[in-house]
Parts: sequence; C-alpha cells; structure tokens
Amino acid sequence: MTVPAPAPERLLPPLQIGPVTVDTPVVLAPMAGITNAAFRRLCRENGGGLYVAEMVTSRALVERTPESMRIIAHDPDETPRSVQVYGVDPATIGAAVKLIAEEDRADHIDMNFGCPVPKVTRKGGGAVLPWKRDLFRDIVRAAVKAAEPHGIPVTVKMRKGIDDDHLTYLEAAKTAEKQGAAAVALHARTAAEYYSGTADWSAIARLKDAIRTIPVLGNGDIWAAEDAVEMARQTGCDGVVVGRGCMGRPWLFADLQAAFEGRSERVRPGLGHVADTIYRHGELMVGHFDDDEGRAMREIRKHMAWYLKGYPVGGETRRSLGLVESLAELRGILDSMDLTSPYPGDGAEGPRGRQGTPRQPSCPDGWLDTQDITPDLEERLREAELSVSGG
Repeated sequence: MTVPAPAPERLLPPLQIGPVTVDTPVVLAPMAGITNAAFRRLCRENGGGLYVAEMVTSRALVERTPESMRIIAHDPDETPRSVQVYGVDPATIGAAVKLIAEEDRADHIDMNFGCPVPKVTRKGGGAVLPWKRDLFRDIVRAAVKAAEPHGIPVTVKMRKGIDDDHLTYLEAAKTAEKQGAAAVALHARTAAEYYSGTADWSAIARLKDAIRTIPVLGNGDIWAAEDAVEMARQTGCDGVVVGRGCMGRPWLFADLQAAFEGRSERVRPGLGHVADTIYRHGELMVGHFDDDEGRAMREIRKHMAWYLKGYPVGGETRRSLGLVESLAELRGILDSMDLTSPYPGDGAEGPRGRQGTPRQPSCPDGWLDTQDITPDLEERLREAELSVSGG
C-alpha cells in the first residue's frame, strides 16, 4: 500500500485585512504606469494575492477626471478590487474615499505615504508627510471615517521616514492603528534612500513588534519567492508587498503562491513563453486604453527590457521593440526571435526597475523645522494637490 505524501505546510496563513481575506499573503505594490488593469490581470492569472491599482490623487477623483476614473476601473471578475489614494488635505481625502465607497468602486483602499518622487515630496506628500504627525493622523482618520460605513478597510503604506535623522514609521504606524487602519505596510527604506542600497528588513521586524492588533506587511528587495520567505522568517511579518521584482515577470506571483503554500515548484519560462506573455500584455493594454493601439504600444514599450532581462535577444530586436507601434508589428518582431531559447537562469533574476542613488528629499520650505502644521503651510498643502499627477 502506497502511503500518500503529507500535504505541504503553509508558511503563512491567509492575510486578513478587515473583512477582506487574501488567501496568498502577497500584495502587488501600486506602481505608476505599471499596475493598470492589464498588468494586474496578467499577475492574477499567475497566482493569488491582492492587486493594487496605480496611485490616484484625491483631487482628481473628486473632480472625476477621465484618467482618474480609468485608474480605479477594474475588470468585472477582479476581486478584491483595490485602489491607492494619495493626498495632503484631509477633507479632500475624505471626499475621494467617500466617492469610491458610495459608488462601490473598491473593496480595499490603501493610502500612499511612501512615494519618494520629488514632485510628490516637494509638495509635502508621500514619504515626507508622516513627519507632520497631526496631518497624518487627520488624513488617516478622514479616510477610515469615510470608508467605515461601507465596510471597506483602509490600509497605510509608508517608508521608514524622510532620512535617518527623521524616522517616522513607528509613531505613524501606531497612529494609523489607533485611527482604525486595517493594516500597515513598510517599504524598509527612507525617502532619502529612494530605491538605492539594501532594504532594512530589521525595521519591519521592529514594526511587527510594535503593532499587535493589525497585520504588518513588509516591502523591499523581494526579487524571488525565496526572498519573500526569508523576509517573513526574519521579520515575522504577516505578508509581503512586491513592487519592482514583478516587472516583466508576472509569473513571480505563481512562485510566491507556491512558496507560501510550502511547495518548491517555480516558473522558469523559456523565451517562447515570455514572447506569448508580452503579446498578451499588449492585447490587454489595447483593451484597457479603449482600443487606442498607439497609446497601448507606447505604454508597453517600457516593459520590454524587464521581460527580456537575461535572454539572448539582440540589440536591434530590442530597439525595434522599444519603438513598436502596433500589435501586428509586435507579433512580427516577437516571431523573429529564437523562441526555443530556454530560461537563462540567474541572468533573468535579480533587481530591475528604478534604483538610483541616495538623494536629499525635496520638502516644502521649513518642513523639517517642526512636526506641527502652521496655517500658512496648511494653505500651501491644499494648493499642492492641484499640481500632482496621478489621474
């Protein structure tokens, strides 16, 4: 008699974010120009998780700009539906969240306090905002209050702080917990570090020790499923957030699901599989942009280097893909490659996307002088929302 092999042991339980259960404790980080509905579908088809749409500004939502409505649109079968909202004014944030909730446009709302991009931080937003502790508290409170009657959980994504001399994550996370946030996620870098160096996973462990009533998610330097497992082991986090590591690799979510379910199999695609994925991505992009094939091809060009990292594809072919203008042209270029090429191993692994070097964050004048908000700064913050893109 053959004795069946024991079932693999799950490494982490499902992630519970308020009433939302995520069977695989993995979150796709919102990335501008990347995590639209087309890319989210590719990721969902590979594995389980929570897939967050691109960041949208609260002002744009309140004004119902066409692009903001496109950003928060989801496929009919996409569940749970997740959006990320950015803003620096509590009243506008509250109005934006109310719109999303009352019109049933999402099942989960994340708040952006992690963006290190200068055009955001110089207006007092993103990763520098938690320094103004009362403003941070009021924004989280406004979002939770607007979402709560509709049973929609609000989460907070942040960085360690502005720089090593202005760390905010522990105090901010405790504030978010107190104001009713359903989870907190930490990208374990400061704004000054941008995407450089190595993420400080020890900060995630400290945050997990400090926050006891809601899940803590870790983000930073997850390039492979093994990285996610190691982060969970080192930090005790309840789940992981994956950003740059999945660019050009939507199959990473299959690896992550297998890893957290205790299984060893991993996706190692040959060039033929990669080419098919690129073409499907292109088709989905055309649909996402209402059959505007030109715009869809312009948007997908940035993905080509990520998809082809490590594969034996010549420079001329890569240049052609970087200028592709139609689905027919895309198909022709892809078919001209040696689609029998196997997975290149380590060459396809590792960092991708933005890295750069450390830089002093751009902040509003006098921002670091005090953690309080002056009347003059409060007025400037309201005006700032009008000049930040994201819908």
